[in-house]
Amino acid sequence: MADLNWWQSAIVYQIYPRSFQDSNHDGIGDIQGIIQRLDYIQSIGINVIWLNPIFISPQIDNGYDISNYYGIDSIFGSLADVRELIQEAHQRQIKIIVDFVLNHTSDQHPWFQEALKGPDNLYREYYLWAEGKENNVAPNNWASFFGGSTWQKEPNGSEYYFHLFAKEMPDLNWANPEVQIAMLDIAKFWLNEGIDGFRLDAFIHLAKAEGYPDVAGVPPGELAIAEEYYANLPKVQEYLAKFVKALRCIKPDIFIVGEAASAEVDLAVQYTEPQANQCDSVITFRYFTEDESEKDSRLPLGMQPGKLDLVKFKETMVEWQEKLAHAGGPTLYWNNHDMPRLVSRFGDAQNYRKNSSKTLATVMYLQKGISFILNGEELGMENLAITSLADYEDPGAVDFYQQAQQLGYTESEILACLNASSKDASRGVMQWDNSPNSGFSTVKPWSGVNDELDYTVVDEEQSEDSILAYYRQLLALKKTDLFTKGDFELVETNDQTYGYIRSWEHEEALVLANMTGETVSLTVLDAANLQMDERLMQVGDSKLTKTAITLGPFSSFVMQTKK
Repeated sequence: MADLNWWQSAIVYQIYPRSFQDSNHDGIGDIQGIIQRLDYIQSIGINVIWLNPIFISPQIDNGYDISNYYGIDSIFGSLADVRELIQEAHQRQIKIIVDFVLNHTSDQHPWFQEALKGPDNLYREYYLWAEGKENNVAPNNWASFFGGSTWQKEPNGSEYYFHLFAKEMPDLNWANPEVQIAMLDIAKFWLNEGIDGFRLDAFIHLAKAEGYPDVAGVPPGELAIAEEYYANLPKVQEYLAKFVKALRCIKPDIFIVGEAASAEVDLAVQYTEPQANQCDSVITFRYFTEDESEKDSRLPLGMQPGKLDLVKFKETMVEWQEKLAHAGGPTLYWNNHDMPRLVSRFGDAQNYRKNSSKTLATVMYLQKGISFILNGEELGMENLAITSLADYEDPGAVDFYQQAQQLGYTESEILACLNASSKDASRGVMQWDNSPNSGFSTVKPWSGVNDELDYTVVDEEQSEDSILAYYRQLLALKKTDLFTKGDFELVETNDQTYGYIRSWEHEEALVLANMTGETVSLTVLDAANLQMDERLMQVGDSKLTKTAITLGPFSSFVMQTKK
């Protein structure tokens, strides 16, 4: 096997800067705070940091609405701070990738402010415009991901501009070569500053269907999500390949990971084809099929908690493992800034917080692929407990609240649903110690904090049995050739467990996990040749006889086997 690219052995630590560490006592995390914690990050086994947006922004969408791509928002620090971060990280053999928002800008960006001056302005064609229908009706029936129409009428003219997200976030017109050049110039600037790669936000939406056709079959006056017209169109790959090829002329070993939320595996294969000059890897939201049988069909299903459908999960992960093996495997993650936290969503935070945190990490990260860990996950951080509707920034929270209220749900029931499903719940501040505000800040944090006595960095550093200690051992194991380069093969077990073999040259290991809160016995595995004293790692209780393996609730082990 050829030598790996550096990113194929990456352990990526996603930092949500607002919530990581506040160094200047304003309640908002910042760049200097990250610099202060680099030794801790390194100690986990991290070799890549992914920063969520830090550029100048009105913060309508927590920095994903950028008004100046060349400047650092003052709430986070300065360009000098970022240069120091890059230097200090590189000294510790940690690379830095940043979110790069390609699809849209803020409506406060100078380009859009110029575009609003009229059809003859030089920047008009940087964005997407269309005439409305009769009686001030939007150009079509496409729905925005943030609710309402994708079209907003310009304040001083007759046309509508397109926005796939908030109305303050107009989409760029990638069919315009000047837009392509302008965005390339921005990316080149950051590469010259020492950035090692980009996470391309929402890149699958760069192309829109010509003519903006209505979604068929939608009743008059209603709107519909129209992914067939604004997601994963063929032109996306054309734009992306041209953009990435130019960047690789500057930095041949740049790491490009794309957010392809709705991409199925076959499309992911296209986006990551090594010869296509597109992404090195993509992040899909398609891994986590939920059992929706206990959800209320009258309410949005995505805003209600649901159990992981373990059968579908295994089927999906195996398909991604097999089809992306040629590219080094898929991205491996459980949670991010757009999702609830792992132990709250798919573990058992109440009864088996340690075991479920450890076992789910084992299952995911020892597969073939690139590990992405959300800051605080290594502590077993739970969802942030949000007690007021006013504290939710999730665009769908208010509508969900009102719908549920009309159906007779109590306020506590509604908030429990939102706390379990909203992306806001993942953005609580990092739990460093047991001081006020968990050592994040000396003042009240911007988002809130779960004050916990046992799940802080300081507490977990003192215990060999902590989730943090386990993550360190797990990530050290992940870096070995066996778990980086090795082949993946599913082991047939049952619906409650997930097992697979990793093999490389003369080495082989079995990873076996009970992903439920019940004790499980397996007789379908050939247990005769397994020796429990050959375990590399273990969580919870497991017993082995010549005919069966018994796994306690959320128990797992990694065992050397004979190839």
